[in-house]
Amino acid sequence: MQVATFAAMQDVLAYTIPKSQHLIGEMIMKAIVYEKYGQPEVLQLKEVKKPTPRENEVLVKVHAASINAADWHLLTADIFLVRLEIGLFKPKFNILGADVAGRVEAVGKNVRQFKPGDEVFGDIFLHGSGSLAEYASAPESSLALKPSNLSFEEAAAAPLAGVTALQGLRDSGQIQPGQKVLIQGAAGGVGTFAVQIAKSFGAEVTAVCSARNMEMVRSLGADHVMDYAKEDFTQNGKRYDLILAANGYHPIADYKRSLTPRGIYVMAGGKPAQMFQALLLGSLMSEKDGRKMKVLSAKTTQQDLLAIKELLETGRVKPMIDKRFPLHETPEALRYLGTGHARGKIVISVAE
Repeated sequence: MQVATFAAMQDVLAYTIPKSQHLIGEMIMKAIVYEKYGQPEVLQLKEVKKPTPRENEVLVKVHAASINAADWHLLTADIFLVRLEIGLFKPKFNILGADVAGRVEAVGKNVRQFKPGDEVFGDIFLHGSGSLAEYASAPESSLALKPSNLSFEEAAAAPLAGVTALQGLRDSGQIQPGQKVLIQGAAGGVGTFAVQIAKSFGAEVTAVCSARNMEMVRSLGADHVMDYAKEDFTQNGKRYDLILAANGYHPIADYKRSLTPRGIYVMAGGKPAQMFQALLLGSLMSEKDGRKMKVLSAKTTQQDLLAIKELLETGRVKPMIDKRFPLHETPEALRYLGTGHARGKIVISVAE
C-alpha cells in the first residue's frame, strides 16, 4: 500500500498495548487475530476471551467497524519503526481496528456518560481493544452516542477519517468562510469528509481525484473537480488559501507555490517521501514568508466526535461507503484497502 495518512503513521509509532486487553473470565468471542506481520492472509478468525471493562471503560458489543491505513501498517509493519514500538519480530497485541459502532454491553463502576443499551460510536485506536471483534472495551472518553439518523455501518465509517478531516481544516488549516480550499485525494476516506466539512465552513472547494471518482466528489458538494491525470494544480497558476493533502505526492515546494501569500498547506497523508519532507522542511519554509507548511497529527477527542456527530445528524456531512464486508472477510477488505483504490470508507459488518 503506497498511500497512508500521516496521522495514522504517527499513531502507529505512538501505540502502546491497551490495558483493556488484559482479559479475564472464560467468556469468549470471535475476533480477527494476527500473530505475525504479513499480508492479509495472516489474519485468522478465532475465538478469544471476551474483554472485561475496567473502572473507566465501556464494553461495546460491536455491530460495525471500519478499516484505515493504520490497520495496514500494523498488519504489515511496512514502516520498520512500527516493529520497534509494537514488537520487533511479532505484534504484541493481536486485534486490529480503530473505528467502532455498537451497543453498550457493560460499564465500569466509574463510567458516568453511558449505560447498557446505549448506541455508541468512536475511535478506540489508542485507547481500547481492537474493533475487529464481537466485543471491544475502551475508555468512555473515546466514545460518543451514535448519530441518531445513521446505521451502525454508517456511524463506524465516520470517527477517524471525519476527525482527521475536521482537525486538518479547522485547527491546522484555520479555515474561514469564503476561502478557496483545495482537497487533494478527495475521493478517499479522509478526502470525502474533508470536501463536505470544508463546504460546511462556507469555503469554495476544489477537489482533486481520478476521473472515475469525479461525479461522486461533485455529489459531495465540491465547486470544482480536477482530474489529477489531466491537470496538475501545482502548475496551472491558480492559488489557494488552504490546501489539504489527504494523498500528497508533490514536492513540498510545489504546494507552497500554489498558495496565496498567507495561505496554509496541511499534509494529512500521502507518500512517505512527501510526508517526511513536509515534516523536516515545513517549519523552515514557513519562516521565510507568510505562507505556512504544516503536518497534521490528528488525535480523536470526544469533543470532536461530538462535532462530527452534529455534522452527521444535521445532514451537512454523510459517510461515503465504498464496500461492506462481513467480519470473516476482513482479510479481503484489507487486501482491497491495500490496492489504494478505495472510494470513501471500507466497512466491516460484525453483528447481524
